[in-house]
Amino acid sequence: MPTKKLLIRNADGQADAYAAYPDRGGRHPGVLLYTDAFGLRPELERRARELAERGYYVLVPNFYYRHGRAPVIALPDHIGEEIRPAIISQLMPLIGAYTTEQVLRDADDYLRFLTSQPEAGTGPVAVIGYCIGAAYAMRTATAHPDQVAALAAFHPGFLVTKTPDSPHRLVPRLTAQVHLGLAEGDMSPEAISELDRALGAAGVSYATEIYPDTVHGFTMSDTEAFNPAASQRHWERLLALLDRTLKNG
Repeated sequence: MPTKKLLIRNADGQADAYAAYPDRGGRHPGVLLYTDAFGLRPELERRARELAERGYYVLVPNFYYRHGRAPVIALPDHIGEEIRPAIISQLMPLIGAYTTEQVLRDADDYLRFLTSQPEAGTGPVAVIGYCIGAAYAMRTATAHPDQVAALAAFHPGFLVTKTPDSPHRLVPRLTAQVHLGLAEGDMSPEAISELDRALGAAGVSYATEIYPDTVHGFTMSDTEAFNPAASQRHWERLLALLDRTLKNG
């Protein structure tokens, strides 16, 4: 399975990233994957390789690159509940410093880079986001409706906020098919209803699913939140979405 560690040059410097793609030659549908708050690390590299085995070119950027190469803070091999708050407290200022303007500028660069790779297709792409990455994925999909055919968000954060540019307010721009896979407690019932209403009013093909017996972060096997059954369910939903929109769409 070919993999690469890359540098994506842009106006703010160089974003480090990881890419994985099939080894059988040719060009393959592109997938842009935004990590959870813990960032680019072996867990997400494995995820990229697993998707590549299914026939996709997967690009995973380090969205913290303005603060250093991944990992921007020291991470243990396993993120237990006892150390999670301390890690999050280090990362929250970095997340808070990442402006919407920067997210959108980076998205332009990531998609341009992704579709220019010789192993990646030039057609529609998918965007996937975990945790805070879900908000970045939705911003990317709404900013590039002519390019993003699929949007998947798992244990998402910050999709519905009180800010004027909350991601859910941008839903009318979406053309992608959408799957939202939530842990119990990820979003309030009111926030879920508001997001569903926005998706429905926009005529978006979507599914919102609460995965039972889960907590935030259930797909990540290097954390205490990992739920094997729910993670498998997320893979089934994700692969069906990708195959439907990028291979059969």
